[in-house]
Amino acid sequence: MSLSAASAAAIARSFVDARRRAAPVRDYPGQMPSDLASAYAIQDAAIELWGDQVAGWKIGLVPADLRAKLGVDRIAGPIFARQVVIAMPDQTVDLPVVRGGFAAVEAEFVLRIGRDQVGAQRTWNVEDAADMIGAVHIGVELAGSPFAQINDHGPAVTVSDFGNNSGLIVGGEVADWREINWERAAAQTSIDATRVGEGNAAMLPGGPLAALAFLLNHSAARGRPLKKGQWISSGAVTGVHQIEAGQSAELSFAGYGVLRCRAVPARGEETPTAASAAV
Repeated sequence: MSLSAASAAAIARSFVDARRRAAPVRDYPGQMPSDLASAYAIQDAAIELWGDQVAGWKIGLVPADLRAKLGVDRIAGPIFARQVVIAMPDQTVDLPVVRGGFAAVEAEFVLRIGRDQVGAQRTWNVEDAADMIGAVHIGVELAGSPFAQINDHGPAVTVSDFGNNSGLIVGGEVADWREINWERAAAQTSIDATRVGEGNAAMLPGGPLAALAFLLNHSAARGRPLKKGQWISSGAVTGVHQIEAGQSAELSFAGYGVLRCRAVPARGEETPTAASAAV
C-alpha cells in the first residue's frame, strides 16, 4: 500500500528534524514504506526540507533476494554540499555521528560527473556512463541515520532517510581509471587498527560503471538529472562497517592512497553541519 503525500511529508519532517537536532529516532516515525515509489516520495520531501544543495548521490545495493521483487538491483540517496569533504594528504577527517543512531564507513570509488545529463535521453548503458565521467577518486561514504535500524527493514526504509547517507570524503584521483581492471581497484578498511574488510570494485555487480548507468536511468525517470561536478559514490567495495563516536578508521586503496577519519558526536544545530577536516 502506497503512502499518502501527507504521510510521506510527515515522515520526512521527522527525519529532518532528528538529523538537525542530532537526536536518535527510536521507532520509525510512521508507516514504513513497502515500495520504492513511497520511499522516494519521502526522500524527495526531505530533500526539499533539508535546505542544502544536492552535491551528488550515493548508490547502494539491494539484497540479491529482493531484486526481482523490487525490479532494481540498486538504490540511491542524496549527498549534500555541506557534508562533502575534499581530504588533503595526511589529514584525518572528523565524521559527525548521531549517538543512538546508525553510522558506518564504506570504502568507495567516487565518480565525478563531467557534463550535465541530457534529459531527453531515457535509456543509459555502461558506455554512456563512462562518457559522463570526468574523473574518478577514492573516497569514503559515511552511511548514517538517526534511526539505528535503518538497514533492518529492507531497501525502501533505507531509501526513505536519504538512502542512509550522512556525508562523503573525497580523496585522491584515480588517473588511469579508463584502462583499469576493476579487480585491481582494491581497498581495505580498518577500524581502531583492526582490519574489518577488504575487496575490490569488481565485486560490485557490473562495477562502478553499471552503478552509474543505474543512477542515470533512475535520475532521468525521477526528474533529477545529474549535473556536471556532482559526486557519485558508486558502492561499498569492502563492506559496510559500523563505527561509533571515538573510533577511528583507515581506508587504504591499493596504489591510490589512504584516507583516515574519526567518528565524533554530531552536534544539534539549526542547519546541517559539514564534516570538518582536522590535521
